[in-house]
Amino acid sequence: MIKLNSKAIVSAIVCFMLFGFSACKKNTSAETQIKVDSEWYPNYNTNPIAADATGMISTAAEIASNIRLGWNLGNALEAIGSETAWGNPKTTKALIDLVKQNGFNAIRIPCSWNQYVSNSAKAEIDIAWLNRVKEVIQYCVDNDMYIILNIHWDGGWLENNVTEAKKNENSAKQKAFWEQIATHLRDFDAHLLFASANEPDVEDTAGMAVLNLYHQTFIDAVRATGGKNAYRTLVIQGPKTDIEKTNNLMKTLPADTAIDRMMVEVHYYTPWQFAGLTEDASWGKMEYYWGAANHSTTDVTRNATWGEETDLDNFFASIKKQFVDKGIPVVLGEFGAIRRTTLTGDDLNLHLNARAYYLKYVVKQATANGMIPFYWDEGSIGNNGFGIFQRSNNTVFDRQVLNALLEGLN
Repeated sequence: MIKLNSKAIVSAIVCFMLFGFSACKKNTSAETQIKVDSEWYPNYNTNPIAADATGMISTAAEIASNIRLGWNLGNALEAIGSETAWGNPKTTKALIDLVKQNGFNAIRIPCSWNQYVSNSAKAEIDIAWLNRVKEVIQYCVDNDMYIILNIHWDGGWLENNVTEAKKNENSAKQKAFWEQIATHLRDFDAHLLFASANEPDVEDTAGMAVLNLYHQTFIDAVRATGGKNAYRTLVIQGPKTDIEKTNNLMKTLPADTAIDRMMVEVHYYTPWQFAGLTEDASWGKMEYYWGAANHSTTDVTRNATWGEETDLDNFFASIKKQFVDKGIPVVLGEFGAIRRTTLTGDDLNLHLNARAYYLKYVVKQATANGMIPFYWDEGSIGNNGFGIFQRSNNTVFDRQVLNALLEGLN
């Protein structure tokens, strides 16, 4: 519903008296459109149904305890251009079968929606894309896996614009998208979780207030569709999904009509110099070796200088205290470290061993602190890649990393 303030009403009446309806219609619409509760887009919750608890009895904590190890279907459904635009083949059931057979029982599906809008003025998602996403989810359900489906970077329309200036427009699009997504996928049981965003760019309390609005809009839109969505577990992201920023800024959680059906998400690529930096920068150099027992004695300038075991322990303990200990499960939605295969000889071996140790340690400490680890796999098997599986032929490419992740669970 569009609401006008008194000033707007008076202005509209005067305008109509002086110039007529047609001359004033545009100006009145422009003024009302900036209101928080104005309708930017159509209502897509056109067929809400009664709440249905069938298959939805598990709380967020119970689901968290059931997820052993998660894997990201990265650079696929979120790829800009098409599902295959970022170098991966179209996702098949054979790939998801392979992932399940190798020890993962949950998949995070990063997903793009904005590029699949058939009518941008209405924020209407193409039904063919909704069906394709549903098809991939079904691959996971057929393997008795849990699924986290999000709105990923998606061109940055939301996560790069967590601002006062964009909050009304983006909240309206968030509502329109999730009404359509939630309605289309409403019949899946508790194995399917929805996630509000990816890595929202928030640095301060003002940004956090806008992010809370986006999360509240997401929760309200999903719940309003009814059916199993009335009880579905929902995942909200901390600012930048950074542990320190989340601890410092995420002091309150959105309201929810469902009890014990919410999780918080953070990511972990610390230290970035080891986990992801691909060229030396003014603020830091690439690091190839991580862990007290994995430092090089010959290539000493490439040893990690911070963010090793003690720092990781402290980061994970802090997020446990902030959320897990209060009954809010935490999803470690992404973590990983790139494979630096331009190294050779002993340097390469030490790097690969350090990388495996890092990943094993992350899983071990995440599990110990009640966090649910999801490894970031973007399908790349070359230098600076994260890929475990070779998607072109559905085989295991990086057995060392796969073993390290599984060993971290023990």
